[in-house]
Amino acid sequence: MTALDFTPAPGAAPMRQMITAQAVMETRTLLRNGEQLLLTLIIPLLLLAAFSLEPLVNFGGGSRVDFLTPGIIALAVMSTAFTSQAIATGFERRYGVLKRLGATPLSRAGLITAKTATVIAVELLQAAVIVAVAAALGWGPHASATAIVSVPLLVLLGTAAFSGLALLMAGTLRAEATLAAANLVYIVLLGIGGVVFPLTKFPAGARPFLELLPTGALSTGLRSVLQHAAGLPAGNTVTLAVWAVAGITLAARTFRWE
Repeated sequence: MTALDFTPAPGAAPMRQMITAQAVMETRTLLRNGEQLLLTLIIPLLLLAAFSLEPLVNFGGGSRVDFLTPGIIALAVMSTAFTSQAIATGFERRYGVLKRLGATPLSRAGLITAKTATVIAVELLQAAVIVAVAAALGWGPHASATAIVSVPLLVLLGTAAFSGLALLMAGTLRAEATLAAANLVYIVLLGIGGVVFPLTKFPAGARPFLELLPTGALSTGLRSVLQHAAGLPAGNTVTLAVWAVAGITLAARTFRWE
């Protein structure tokens, strides 16, 4: 009879398992945080419902909910990938969470991957809820078959752009400054990013610059695809790609883990 060997086998868990555990933990933490839920889900839904009751003329002559839904999706991406992530990461730096994680087998690349997975999971939840509420309000997307590719690509590029900017801010500023700056940027881009107000309401000279903002590019691109049945908007796609590359590159070079 062979004796059983109960000697522990030391060693780290597989990287995939560590990333999954970290992502699940961060997702649970975010969904249990009332302030984060207010920012990522409740405010977008309130804006969708409230502005759907506005006079039709304020929305460029089209259906109110058809105009609003793509913009609210863009706002949801910004709230999760930028504002929420910047604030959370900033305070993780302040309280030494990132420093402690750096001493674990989970690598920096693994931590970033876990945070990315968390953002994507929350965005999928946001999209499902927003689409359901919009459909209840009478939304029906006017999109071509290419939307199956165009919408995920735009959202992915928007997520990368906002995530890069979030890590750039959280990795260089103090936590309190990140909190104030992230909320300020959220409010400003909500007003001038084409989320709830058409960019045609702004002076003609300002419109090209507003469309170069990540929120303006994402909301305009999604609206072109989902409201006007356009193909992939090349200009908006390039704009988001440039923001993504610039933000991620700068964040990688300047982020301070301590």
